[in-house]
Amino acid sequence: MAAKTLKINGTMISAREGESILEAARDSGVAIPTLCHLDGLSDVGACRLCIVDVGGRIRPACTTAVAEGMDIQTNTERLRTYRRQIVELLFAERGHVCAVCVASGHCELQDLAVSLGMDHVRYDYLAPTCTVDISHQRFGIDHNRCVLCTRCVRACDEVEGVHTWDVSGRGTSARIISDLNQPWGEAESCTSCGKCLLACPTGALFQRGSTVAEMEHASGRIALIVESRRVMR
Repeated sequence: MAAKTLKINGTMISAREGESILEAARDSGVAIPTLCHLDGLSDVGACRLCIVDVGGRIRPACTTAVAEGMDIQTNTERLRTYRRQIVELLFAERGHVCAVCVASGHCELQDLAVSLGMDHVRYDYLAPTCTVDISHQRFGIDHNRCVLCTRCVRACDEVEGVHTWDVSGRGTSARIISDLNQPWGEAESCTSCGKCLLACPTGALFQRGSTVAEMEHASGRIALIVESRRVMR
């Protein structure tokens, strides 16, 4: 593959053709915050936290391919402002009460809020009525904690190959559903593999019986599974 030469934060780097800006930045030791991205899964650009400035235009780093001569900024004041707004809106949209969450201390959304200096939310809380489904024998889903990153949907489809999960509705009415909106415990396609739990960045998907701050998702195992399968082929 032909190499592409570009700038990230003023430093010249080389990147592989077809590589995303996010991949090129990480290969060069430049950290870009993400939420919907997970190594081993396809990228969909859902959360917009990985936005970067490419020659004055804002682009999602995970779904934008590198090109020759790009001039990319990853941490400007404008980008930090947008990222904080996105995280605030995520907190305002659902019921993210960290003090009583099973993933408190192990939550990617919580970590992003801390790293961005978010100590309050400037927007009105929507306080929607979201359900908690514990019909599955082993697992549960709390829609109050869901950020609609679709990592569970992609892990179920691309890694386990059953596509139990999907998204229903639009905007603030969007919800993760199982088997055409059946209770999770009645979803015949579910293999109870737990890969969706590994992929989840928050406390939305949890093991039944977990208490406050007890849930750790180990999302890095998804990439390990994918890479192991690739090597074995």
